[in-house]
Amino acid sequence: MNEHAATLPTASGASGLTILRGLLRDRSLLTALALMREHVGPAFQITLPRFRPAVFVGPEANRQILVTDRRDLSWRYPTDPVVRLLRQGMLVVDGEEHDAYRRMMEPPLQRRNVVAHIPAFWRYTDLLTATWRDGEVRDMLVEMRRLALLILMGTTFQIDFAPHLEQLWRPILQLLEFISPGLWILWAGMPPWPRQRRAMAAMDGYLRRIIAARRAELRASSREPEAGDLLGRLLMAPGMDDELIRDQLLTMLIAGHDTSTALLAWVLFLAGVHGDVLAQLQAEADAVLGAAATPPTADQVNSLTYTEQVIKETLRLYPPIHVGNRRALVDLDICGYRVPERTRVMYSIYLSHRDGAYWQDPDTFCPARFGRESEEKVPPFTYVPFGGGPRNCIGAAFAQIEARVVLARLFQCFDFELLNAGEVRPHMGATLEPRPGVKMRVRRRRPCAG
Repeated sequence: MNEHAATLPTASGASGLTILRGLLRDRSLLTALALMREHVGPAFQITLPRFRPAVFVGPEANRQILVTDRRDLSWRYPTDPVVRLLRQGMLVVDGEEHDAYRRMMEPPLQRRNVVAHIPAFWRYTDLLTATWRDGEVRDMLVEMRRLALLILMGTTFQIDFAPHLEQLWRPILQLLEFISPGLWILWAGMPPWPRQRRAMAAMDGYLRRIIAARRAELRASSREPEAGDLLGRLLMAPGMDDELIRDQLLTMLIAGHDTSTALLAWVLFLAGVHGDVLAQLQAEADAVLGAAATPPTADQVNSLTYTEQVIKETLRLYPPIHVGNRRALVDLDICGYRVPERTRVMYSIYLSHRDGAYWQDPDTFCPARFGRESEEKVPPFTYVPFGGGPRNCIGAAFAQIEARVVLARLFQCFDFELLNAGEVRPHMGATLEPRPGVKMRVRRRRPCAG
């Protein structure tokens, strides 16, 4: 560690009172973090009982944490609920163990294999919207979660999840509650509530059943798993017992569907707030897809350039993974500040994406900032919705192609009227969600049964 490194500043005096008032007013940790950034600076320490993380904002810190000093930082905080839930899942292990799982799981999620799922993304969107009655009100946070689960399970696991969706809906929400910020922040090792233990048991039972069923299928057949079949690939991998496979499947199920849920729900919310954006999204869907009832080609998906800009700007304003979390394995100097061994280190993606030092009108929704001819120039690691470095999000290509296909189909077929714009706030759960939901009246623009 640099002997001249400074001690991280904390909030005190008048600034501390201002931050406390903001927290009490909005009841939001995002407000508290934003006020800390404003009044204390881009690096600070939170000083709650038993919770004293070092928090950093900005591209230099992001680069150092994600790339330069990544080997001196651990993803695994043994007492955190996410580790207790995912056990040896790829997301919460380090070093060679992580690298081995990633090598195993990455090929089905590479772009060339994700493109093969375009018809499935389209088909599941039609399956969901077939239940929408013209003119009724739907909560898009709920609807996009249903869709994300159907897509994830149907493509990467090759499992028809529709018969199990209602049965496992509540357990999935309970598991998300378990890993969301809560009392465990102040009470390390806090045990799960009884309802959360029941949810874990229900999900474990389901995953073990599908593992056993697919293993039996593979033994009875000489056929190799398809290129995009993640479950099949894990079952064929040497050294992967059922419990390790369970850990990887649950990691993908929880992290994969919840991030897509948040992204799709926020896009629909922002399109509902900005009528001109909604109209342009519909116009692009019409121009690229026409009245087609068949899935688009990969080239057509690539032609959805305005949709891509809206997705990128949505990820800037409301990144599903809003904060990164690490543990210092040694004494560190991060951006000139002293970070002792065992300190919890957090980097705020949400605040980096709204930093006025790098973004023009940072709180304004402006898809044009990602236009190919007028793209706003910011330093590397200022925009990190999928992380960065060797441990960037393994599902980034999947999420981006999925979002373009789903949104194009929705905007091709429906008009959306947002009914609760003034109520919606970002909520720091397992991901950054629009709460209390995105209530929209849906009306068909044209028949779109596939």
